[in-house]
Amino acid sequence: MRDLFFVIFLTALLGLGLRRPFLFVLTYAYVDIVAPQRLCYYLLNSIPISLIVAALAIGWWLLLDDKRGITFTARQGLMTVLLLYAGATTLHADFPVEALTKWDWVWKAMIFAIFLPFTLRTKLRLESYLLFMVLSAAAIIIVGGIKTAISGGGYGALNLMVDNNSGLYEGSTISAVAIAIIPVILWLARFGTVFPPDRRTRLFAYCVIFACLLIPVGTQARTGLICIGVLVLLSLRDVKRRVLYLCMIAFVGLAAIPLLPASFTGRMETIQGYQSDESASTRLAVWAWTWDYVKDHPFGGGFEAYRQNHVTVQTIASSGQNGGANVMDAQTIHDQGRAYHSSYFEMLGEQGFPGLFLFLLIHICGIVRMEVLRRRYRSADETDAWIAPLATALQHGQIIYLVGSAFIAIAFQPFVYMLLAVEIGLDTYLRQRERLANPRPFIAQRPASGAASA
Repeated sequence: MRDLFFVIFLTALLGLGLRRPFLFVLTYAYVDIVAPQRLCYYLLNSIPISLIVAALAIGWWLLLDDKRGITFTARQGLMTVLLLYAGATTLHADFPVEALTKWDWVWKAMIFAIFLPFTLRTKLRLESYLLFMVLSAAAIIIVGGIKTAISGGGYGALNLMVDNNSGLYEGSTISAVAIAIIPVILWLARFGTVFPPDRRTRLFAYCVIFACLLIPVGTQARTGLICIGVLVLLSLRDVKRRVLYLCMIAFVGLAAIPLLPASFTGRMETIQGYQSDESASTRLAVWAWTWDYVKDHPFGGGFEAYRQNHVTVQTIASSGQNGGANVMDAQTIHDQGRAYHSSYFEMLGEQGFPGLFLFLLIHICGIVRMEVLRRRYRSADETDAWIAPLATALQHGQIIYLVGSAFIAIAFQPFVYMLLAVEIGLDTYLRQRERLANPRPFIAQRPASGAASA
């Protein structure tokens, strides 16, 4: 029955795309985020849905879409360089077979992110794409929120529609993404036009935000708690009564503690005591190994290079009390092939110093450009009142991702590159609009002195 639902839904979207071809682009966002082929048992899991929808989207753009004012931006150029560089490191990877497995989805995500800004040339298209991104992620987040409210969740135990710990179905990843999209949800609830910002729209938006906040509780991912803290700090920029706002946040946080599962509060306490937590200690050891490795291999080892690491960590934990004094128990643990657990060390270990530099430059440029747009349109009239808040929402979502990704290896997460593509699309759309509103004046050239005398 579930297979049939997904088939009918996808068929309906593609059928509507024949009349409104931009729906092919939106359908790709849904397919890439939700991955319905992984949720089906028989009908879709053997069909290359992503490839088919991507071909329809790119083919429609090449044949039918208006290409006036198309600009290949510097950030698209940087993404292209990163893609080519990652392809080169894949050819010389330390683990060629495993590297090709990761390359198989990375190049698709990067190519589509480079292509996407060409299609986002109107406000309606920008809004529609963000709406599909949010609703697609919400399909996972709402399920996780409901299960958390019912059962409390658990680390590695919250089943998000599929028993597959990859992509957005991985606990730490969906926790970071769930918090990162909250600013975008608020923008859609306030300035959206596809669904008018009435009471029903706002109610649904607040319910989705509540589900987003429940995801870190259900997954018990410490990354999610850190991302919530970053969100609170960033939101201070637009709050008039900051002291009252902070007091309200503190009150809500304290009131929520008794309602949280004991396993969640216990796991969050390990943030400040990494030596007692094997996962955190091993993570630091892997980061140290990666730094030593890249000093000898400055261009990285290609995808999946972490598989060759060997680390030794020592954990110290209290094993009880003896005569009123705490008894500390020390353990030495040997491990190998541990993942990076950080996007920055992922880029450093796999793509070396050049890859990390490109990765940081792409994101820094995005943050700076959104800040420029935020300030330029901060005092815009009612017609353009949506621009500065959208630039702010995209910027805040990107910053939350950058902080959260310090603790999870999601440097090539497709959802984030979609967000970057929307930033580029917004920037390009506004530049084109300004260019049309203020065309360059025609300056007649003076005739040469010889021609004048003639």
